[in-house]
Amino acid sequence: MSVSLTSLSHGAGCGCKLPAAAIVPLLAGLSRVDDPNVLVGFETADDAGVYRLREDLALIHTIDFFTPIVDDPFDFGRIAAANALSDVYAMGGEPVSALNVVAFSLAELGEALLVSILRGGAAVCDEAGVAIVGGHSIEDAEPKYGLAVTGVVHPDRLLRNSGGQVGDVLVLTKPLGAGVVSTAVKRGVQAPLAAAVEVMTLLNRDASVAAVAAGAHAMTDVTGFGLLGHLHELASASGMAAVVDAAAVPAIEGVLELLGSEAEGVVAGGTRRNRAGASAYASFADGVAEERRWLVCDAMTSGGLLVAVAADRAAALPGAVVGRLVEGDPGEIRVS
Repeated sequence: MSVSLTSLSHGAGCGCKLPAAAIVPLLAGLSRVDDPNVLVGFETADDAGVYRLREDLALIHTIDFFTPIVDDPFDFGRIAAANALSDVYAMGGEPVSALNVVAFSLAELGEALLVSILRGGAAVCDEAGVAIVGGHSIEDAEPKYGLAVTGVVHPDRLLRNSGGQVGDVLVLTKPLGAGVVSTAVKRGVQAPLAAAVEVMTLLNRDASVAAVAAGAHAMTDVTGFGLLGHLHELASASGMAAVVDAAAVPAIEGVLELLGSEAEGVVAGGTRRNRAGASAYASFADGVAEERRWLVCDAMTSGGLLVAVAADRAAALPGAVVGRLVEGDPGEIRVS
């Protein structure tokens, strides 16, 4: 059976997330867990929860799943798995096991398609040395796939999104633009799909190891809320503001050209929500080009790590320096 997976989804990849502006007040109304072994909960919108088992060992818990961002089922599985594992890498940890999370209609789509998705996820987990030990599935006409992942970290080496320091530079380890590419392909606009898939399936493992070795102060990954949205969370949690150099932000080859010539047809709904939400905390200098404004709001799927690190250690990390943390209102961002 030949099926266009993206035609079955209302959104693509991490672009189908609920808006951050809607989630924050909802979580604020929930009671906090009173347990000294909870090292990271949901209070700072970090990438994963962390629970200390003993003085030298903590467990990292995360779950991430989404609708298809590409039509190839094997690649969809690979991208979804890499994205889910990224949350553990963003905490400076090592993923060790995972559970498949599946929403699928066997009657409508057939077994072979699901098997291909699961094989894609397994291939990335094998590359990462992660054991898939089970899972859960439900009947759903709109396909969704991802992983619930358990990782480990020494409590002293845990990286939160709240440890940034004034003067830290911000390193982004992958280019942006997967949201643009997936939207373009879905709407019949020629786009660099192979390059985007390569970016989205690249594990953040090596970048995480490099960040920990460089003594990074804070870290998160860039996914559905875009660079500005996730930087806002990091800066807010760290109690400071940020400055972004728009021209330094890397893009997947061909994405800026698409945003310059085809913006109306390639900007995802999630990206539009990100930009609207960013108006509450981010300001753009007059000289920032429109395509660059869209890029920093791109609803990225399986993006790179955003690392706050001392300026003299930044060269030890892969990627580009895209800004810095400064004194100011927590979470405020200036894009120049």
